[in-house]
Amino acid sequence: MADWPPRPANGGGFDEDALRESFERVADFHRRYGKYLIIALFGLVGLATSVTRIEAQSIGVVLRLGAYSRLMQPGLNFKLPFWIETVETVEALLQQKEEFGFRTSKAGVRSEYSASDVSAAEALMLTGDLNVATVEWIIQYYIRDPYKYLFQVRNVVPTLRDATESIMREVVGDRSVTEVLTVGREGIQVEVEARLQALCDRYDMGLRVSDVKLQDVNPPGPVRASFNEVNQATQEREKLINQAKANFNKVVPEARGKALQAVEAANGYATERVNRALGDVALFDALEVEYRKAPEVTRTRLYLEGLSEVLPKARRRIFVDPGVKNVVPLLNLEGRGK
Repeated sequence: MADWPPRPANGGGFDEDALRESFERVADFHRRYGKYLIIALFGLVGLATSVTRIEAQSIGVVLRLGAYSRLMQPGLNFKLPFWIETVETVEALLQQKEEFGFRTSKAGVRSEYSASDVSAAEALMLTGDLNVATVEWIIQYYIRDPYKYLFQVRNVVPTLRDATESIMREVVGDRSVTEVLTVGREGIQVEVEARLQALCDRYDMGLRVSDVKLQDVNPPGPVRASFNEVNQATQEREKLINQAKANFNKVVPEARGKALQAVEAANGYATERVNRALGDVALFDALEVEYRKAPEVTRTRLYLEGLSEVLPKARRRIFVDPGVKNVVPLLNLEGRGK
């Protein structure tokens, strides 16, 4: 590489003419091509600052000179260069979560959780019957309006956490500890979700609450063993009551059915006997009328009808002529029945 500035060949001082010539060449180069270099530089900077890429599950909020302009969808987008327009990205398409009463230290197939003093204070709540319960829960939400999320409320997430904790304490405070620990959990989740969404809409936070889930609800540690014993005794009592009700529902309807069956059978028998007696009376009256018309014929017919009913029941039949005498000693009637 040649020495700079140029030196005379004999090793003396600077060659002023050569130095002047070099400066003139540089100045001439700048005069000819300097503006093109500046234009190219501005073009490269403008191109670099006019292209922006929005990640998936995110929405870009475009600000033109600090004022809201429009939204950008995920992908490659263009904007005005030289920072005339800037872009704020918001994860509006991603479901987000906030934890209360616990913190997830390591997520995975077997997640690990930790409880600090702050989270323990969040979980400790007073119920409506002046008992204390430890309530751990999560909320899941989406950013529904990126503009409101960025500019309508300052510190959206802390505000959301404070509002959620306040609503949860109010809802739990309206219920007994038994209801909070057992059958009232679903109702608490639904009510907190509805009230939290209404509060987010009122504050123009731009959020949509998708779910409120109670993770773990227990009595405080020092009284947990005693509470479990009481709960177990209550469950045993309910079990015995249910068994007694089941036996009652089985035995009493069965006894009532049998009693009703006996009454109906008695009524049927009484109706049958009365109708049969009435029929016999009607038959006797009819026979009496016929007998008065023809006594001998009626008597003979009745005799024959009686024989037709009696003879089929006899095992052995013996016909004796009325004119024969001393026939009885000749018959072996022992063992023959009547």
